[in-house]
Formats: sequence, C-alpha cells, structure tokens
Amino acid sequence: MDVQEDYTGHVEPGGPAARRTLGALTITKISVGPMDNNAYLLVCRATNEALLIDAAADPERLSDLVGHDQERPRLKTIVTTHQHGDHWQALGAVAGANGADTVAHALDAGPLPVPPDQLVEHGDTVAVGEVPLTVIHLRGHTPGSIALLYRDPDGHPHLFTGDSLFPGGVGKTSSPENFTSLLDDVTSRIFAELPDDTWFYPGHGDDSTLGEQRGHLDEWRSRGW
Repeated sequence: MDVQEDYTGHVEPGGPAARRTLGALTITKISVGPMDNNAYLLVCRATNEALLIDAAADPERLSDLVGHDQERPRLKTIVTTHQHGDHWQALGAVAGANGADTVAHALDAGPLPVPPDQLVEHGDTVAVGEVPLTVIHLRGHTPGSIALLYRDPDGHPHLFTGDSLFPGGVGKTSSPENFTSLLDDVTSRIFAELPDDTWFYPGHGDDSTLGEQRGHLDEWRSRGW
C-alpha cells in the first residue's frame, strides 16, 4: 500500500496544491478565487477517473490541476457542496471542457449555473472510479449543503465538509434556528458516527480532525455560532 502521510492540509492562497496519496485514492487540494475557496480533486488510482469537489473559481488553474497530457485523470464528476456562488463560479466552464457530470442536493440545485445531472440525498453514494463516497446532508448553512465521506479501508475516514464544518466551529448561518439545525446535524451525523481520527477538509482554510474539534461542541452551542 502506497500511502503518503506528510500532507498537512495547509495550502497558500493562490499557491501550489497539496497532495495526499492513499491506497485507493489521491486527494489534491488547491485554493482558488478571491475568497480563497478550497477545491479538491479526488482520483481513483485503479481507474484514473477523477471527481472534483467545488469548481469554485479559476477554471484555468482547475484545468491545470487535472492536467493536459495523455496520462491525465479523466474528470467524470463535479460535486457542488452547496449553492453559494463562491463555490461554483467555474462549474460551467470546467464541466463543459471535460464533459463531466454535475452533482448537487436538490434543495441547492436552483441557483447553480448548470442544472445538476444527478441530484443526491442523505445516504446516497457518489463514486469516483471504484471508490464510493457517501453523501451526508447537513441542513443549516444552506438548505441543501452536503458533505462527502470516504471510509478508507486501510486507514482513517476522510470527510469533505464544504462550509458546514471548519476548525473552530460550524459554518455561518442566517438565524438561530438554522444554527441549531446545522449543529444538530454536525453532531448527530458526523461526530456521533465517525471516529476522532477522521480527517476533514473544509471549503476554506486548513483541515483538521474530528478529535481536535470534538471537545468544543458544547462551547459552539453555548456561543451560538
């Protein structure tokens, strides 16, 4: 098994990508656009098929991430984690250039620049080559915000949380009711279900593990954000 664990999860805005190599999957993270959005390219090592999480901005840089030569991964799927515009500015361009299918939750599909080819719900599976990713619906940041979970059989889980979970708290919400909904979902659908060594990858900024954040759940609920 070829696994590289020197990945730190930190990328400089506008700087080079960071890559983690697992047994079945590679994960490449890059920061794009004026809001320093994280985009993630997942490549199945067995099939060389790729899935992009959040074609946020800078379609040229995202195209460079996929590559241009004959050995480049085949970008088959683009998943948009939620409806906010900073997460899909390059969606039409990247999907069109690669003939990729687009995926989103039905409740967030309306504002997207292209209608999703696949609508997903909580518990659905999206595949990148031979690698299954489980959809987790996290209600509150937007109505249809989703996370994607990869349960690595050879290591710890990997979770892509969009703007629903960051180091230090859940994502921004527009009302106390939405905050409670999001924190309840993050608590029951993520922290209650996954171990401390789960590495999570947010839509902006650095990565973290659930173990580093678990002890702060009550603090987040008390402060209300």
